[in-house]
Amino acid sequence: MNYTEIMVRYGELSTKGKNKKIFIRILAQNVKKALRAYPNVKVHGERDRMHLLLNGEDSQGVIEALKPIFGIQNFSPAIRVEKDLDTIYETAVRMVKENYEDGMSFKVNTRRADHDFVLDTNELNREVGYHVIQAIPDIAVKMKQPDITMRVEIRMDGAYLSCETIRGAGGLPVGSSGKGMLMLSGGIDSPVAGFLAMKRGVEIEAVHFHSPPYTSQQALDKAKDLTVKLVPYVGGIQFIEVPFTEIQEEIKKHVDEGYLMTITRRFMLRITDEIMKKRKGLAIFNGESLGQVASQTLHSMIAINDVTTTPIIRPVVAMDKNEIIEIAEKIDTFDLAIQPFEDCCTIFAPPKPKTKPRLDRALAFEEKMDVEGLVARAVDGIVISEIQSGQTYLQGEKDEFSDLL
Repeated sequence: MNYTEIMVRYGELSTKGKNKKIFIRILAQNVKKALRAYPNVKVHGERDRMHLLLNGEDSQGVIEALKPIFGIQNFSPAIRVEKDLDTIYETAVRMVKENYEDGMSFKVNTRRADHDFVLDTNELNREVGYHVIQAIPDIAVKMKQPDITMRVEIRMDGAYLSCETIRGAGGLPVGSSGKGMLMLSGGIDSPVAGFLAMKRGVEIEAVHFHSPPYTSQQALDKAKDLTVKLVPYVGGIQFIEVPFTEIQEEIKKHVDEGYLMTITRRFMLRITDEIMKKRKGLAIFNGESLGQVASQTLHSMIAINDVTTTPIIRPVVAMDKNEIIEIAEKIDTFDLAIQPFEDCCTIFAPPKPKTKPRLDRALAFEEKMDVEGLVARAVDGIVISEIQSGQTYLQGEKDEFSDLL
């Protein structure tokens, strides 16, 4: 089918009242970024829906790129024809035939922007339906929940026909709720937290802590590849690599084993907080799930959160591990997350971390270190890159040595 445009419906954006224009503008920007590979597509965000004029671009490729974009309830590929009744009938019949299977039902749903058109809405519904039934005698008519809805829109510049509705990702356009820093490890939980944050309209920037030579290049590349998996939901994500070796060596030197994780997480949170302020973020997101590990008990959270007043948002905090894994599999991060390349949260993990760390003891350990200097040097040493769809990092290294295996 040679589609000429795609009609996008907004869903939750319809409730935004006076702010609706802002949400639509952000969604249009996200759609344009996601369709960078299709430069001829023209995006027109109107109040009731968005129209994507394909201008000869591959409709199937555009459809696949639209599916993960938050803020889209559903969309329909459409064909534009002249406002000639015979052409409209012929095109409608052809489209229904291509989607029809034995036993299916249909209805016709017409909208008219051109109120001078020769037939009104009810007449068009009746006439298009009549021609479909004449061409497909076995098809049933069903007004509620039909298998096929033949949509006909009569606009000033032509007639637009569609009979396929594809479900979108829902949620809010990424960026409409502000910016947040995602503390991205190499594990299962933090990419899921990032996905859920984006679904509620948050623009995320991924902050990853790297401690060479204790953590490998593969661990860093794995984190970047996890970020690649999140890119289709927005079109591009800033990846912020934080040098953490000096801090981990200082922690190992001055902190008792049971408090290693507590002090490590406190430093990570301080650094992420400073990066957030520099980059005009509003909150910090992480993949903590209550009680899952020692650093994720309420006692630990209190001791760690003490370093900042910034909102710390934990989208998966009340989820069981299996619930998190289910989402990870859905967004295709699970198999990558379980690759055995350790990040700096696990490389120095003590065998018996404190599950109820005391804040006064944590502060006492930190008094032995130059906390401000360590944090400042880490922030000064960050490396920022933009992760885009289709990039690979870890896989590229595997391919390079595959002929040796």
